[in-house]
Amino acid sequence: MITPPSSLNLLLLLIVFLLHAPPCPTAGGTWSMLLPNIGISAMHMQLLPNDRVVIYDRTDFGTSNISLPDGKCRPNSKDCSAHSVEYDVASNSVRPLVVLTDFWCSSGSLTPDGTLTQTGGNADGALVVRTYKSCDTCDWQEIRNGLVQKRWYATNHFLPDGRQIVIGGRKAFNYEFFPKTMSDKKAVHFPFLVQTNDPHIENNLYPFVFLIPDGNLFIFANTRAVLFDYVKNHVVRTFPAIPGDEPRNYPSTGSAVLLPMRIVQGTVATVEVLVCGGAPRSAFANAIKGRFDGALDTCGRIRISDPDPKWVMETMPMARVMSDMLLLPNGDVLIINGGSAGVAGWECGRNPVLNPVIYRPGKPVGSRFVMQVPATIPRMYHSTAILLRDGRVLVGGSNPHDKYEFINVFYPTELSLEEFSPSYLDSTLSGLRPVIISPVNGVTTRYRNKMIITFAVSNNLDTKSVLVTMVAPPFNTHSFSMNQRLLVLDSGIVSGSSNHQVTVTMPPSGNIAPTGNYILFVVHKDIPSEGIWIHIQ
Repeated sequence: MITPPSSLNLLLLLIVFLLHAPPCPTAGGTWSMLLPNIGISAMHMQLLPNDRVVIYDRTDFGTSNISLPDGKCRPNSKDCSAHSVEYDVASNSVRPLVVLTDFWCSSGSLTPDGTLTQTGGNADGALVVRTYKSCDTCDWQEIRNGLVQKRWYATNHFLPDGRQIVIGGRKAFNYEFFPKTMSDKKAVHFPFLVQTNDPHIENNLYPFVFLIPDGNLFIFANTRAVLFDYVKNHVVRTFPAIPGDEPRNYPSTGSAVLLPMRIVQGTVATVEVLVCGGAPRSAFANAIKGRFDGALDTCGRIRISDPDPKWVMETMPMARVMSDMLLLPNGDVLIINGGSAGVAGWECGRNPVLNPVIYRPGKPVGSRFVMQVPATIPRMYHSTAILLRDGRVLVGGSNPHDKYEFINVFYPTELSLEEFSPSYLDSTLSGLRPVIISPVNGVTTRYRNKMIITFAVSNNLDTKSVLVTMVAPPFNTHSFSMNQRLLVLDSGIVSGSSNHQVTVTMPPSGNIAPTGNYILFVVHKDIPSEGIWIHIQ
């Protein structure tokens, strides 16, 4: 005779099941190792318009695992190893680059001609501006005293006129521009950074900054956000604080994206920002003492184009701190990397979160998050992720230690590069995937120009499910992708029987798409083509 389980036993079985059940179904994606050792930890990454990636960490980490070329050494240093590399996507190889000053925890942006302009850093690098224009033998060029204020943990954003604005940094409650003009050679005081600063935590570093179509900047720091006119140095609008009063910026490091902006008849009607993750206000002080508070599991979404904007809060499948948020070519948001306890900083994070999550902005609340297959390598403090032109995501970094540490530590320094392939790259979907035939990679166009895109799809085409998107390649570090934006272009009717054509209109102004380089994709049934580089001017 079988004895039925007691109510207590049933309860225990239910608890065990819930503890081991995934928060939501695993839907797809794959991981592959690209290079097990690039010599440095990928703390900062920027995709360039020749499909190479600039990667760097810091110059005072100690000796890295890759030597400088031709027996070179840094001046006044016994360190003859490299702390920056250029990764070639096509050949899956790296080349060491020479840098003289420390660019640890710095910021950057692509200039309109595709040069990476990188600003600030630590110690001897805090006032330095560095530029890198890619070629087979190129190295970093450095401009001493290129900044007027030391910038460490600042945020950059490209502007419609080709300059970049550099905002904040440790004990820097101001902003400045680069390159300089006669009228902007000084740093400009920014009271918002004073108002949002907690002097014990400084949890408004690496503020989230987005250029919006009216030409102003949306700036989020700690728990608050403003709309800022950088031309007149004037706060245009103050938004409500994000509910919960828990900080979202470094070191309570969450992440944020400007959600895809759809252009219809030359205008963008809806502008939304999504902020996810972070840490409780007590987490930094507790982590220093060896107690690791659970991270935040909430996202706040705000439609800043509304007359009376309000935050709408959503719950992620798991809590996250130090994660990266990337806009995918089909308009989804990838949330990847990070941990579920502690904060950013040396030895301050715990419990890696290995499962990426897809957030689908167009779905109803409650059905937007989709879990992806887990990684095997923890990517904690100082990890990075960027989108590549073929739709893969390049993932690297993770070094929660003051030096390169490989043994006898939580989460050893990680020198590898991996790729995460979202489920839209699954081979079973190849018949739905568009292939762009023309224009060719590297085309130049102008604002408001019409562009005819010819593409092919193997299976039957659903003309009503075709989108054309363009993505600005961001500068990624410390869980924030600076300059990241995705535009859904105004497009006409799709025509053709074998090869198809769609006519799109380029963005109307630099406020919507600052001059420079973008990756253009054709998307069919949420499956993107491989992108092509375009330059808008």
